[in-house]
Amino acid sequence: MIRHTEITDEELKKRIKDRMISAAGNDKLMIYGNLHCRSGKRMRRENRVFFQSVDEAIRQDFRPCGNCCRADYTEWKRKKKGQDRNPAPLLIQYPMKNRLHKG
Repeated sequence: MIRHTEITDEELKKRIKDRMISAAGNDKLMIYGNLHCRSGKRMRRENRVFFQSVDEAIRQDFRPCGNCCRADYTEWKRKKKGQDRNPAPLLIQYPMKNRLHKG
């Protein structure tokens, strides 16, 4: 993963041309997408990261972009919903109030 703030524009163009970079992502939102994505082009430079491959982004727990990777996003969302169907029960313990009655 390469942070956009750590690379010059010339070096970035060279790496893209040489196919050393093939995907981009948002480090804060943990989303990856293609280099031509509308959403990706609007993100802040300090949040943008680049990957050599989509597999690299997935290994680092980034999820697909809903705009430029629609099919992958739909599959990711379907799998995520399947995991949430049977969540472990939450055990909430409420503190007991001391109820002493004077009589």
